[in-house]
Amino acid sequence: MLNKDGLLQELNFKAIRSSGSGGQHVNKVSSKIELYFDLNNSQALTDLQKIRLQNKLKSRLTNEGVLILQCDESRSQHKNKDLVIKRFFDLVQASLVVPKRRIPTKVPKSAVRKRLKSKRNLSEKKVNRKKPDLD
Repeated sequence: MLNKDGLLQELNFKAIRSSGSGGQHVNKVSSKIELYFDLNNSQALTDLQKIRLQNKLKSRLTNEGVLILQCDESRSQHKNKDLVIKRFFDLVQASLVVPKRRIPTKVPKSAVRKRLKSKRNLSEKKVNRKKPDLD
């Protein structure tokens, strides 16, 4: 089970100016939010969860094991913070899911018979296209 309250305590946020076009207001307001989560030093996760997250998120982690997420979808800093927190929990939840082990099955005999019959029919069709031997 995931300890959301413990994880929420370990998150660090930084508000920065959003990029892109805008008017005078965009140059004064820091509405973009960056979320920092130190995976290696987390107390809310077990060692097994840390290993699973490191394997699943290795392309998104820095060399120090810090996960950085950004959000600048809204003009409001509070909405961006809520969005990035939701995105973080969704990402962690999806990464901790253990995939179900696949059990290989045999090919049914009826499927093998059907495949061989269709091959035989195609072969006969091609044989019938040939000119007959006049011996």
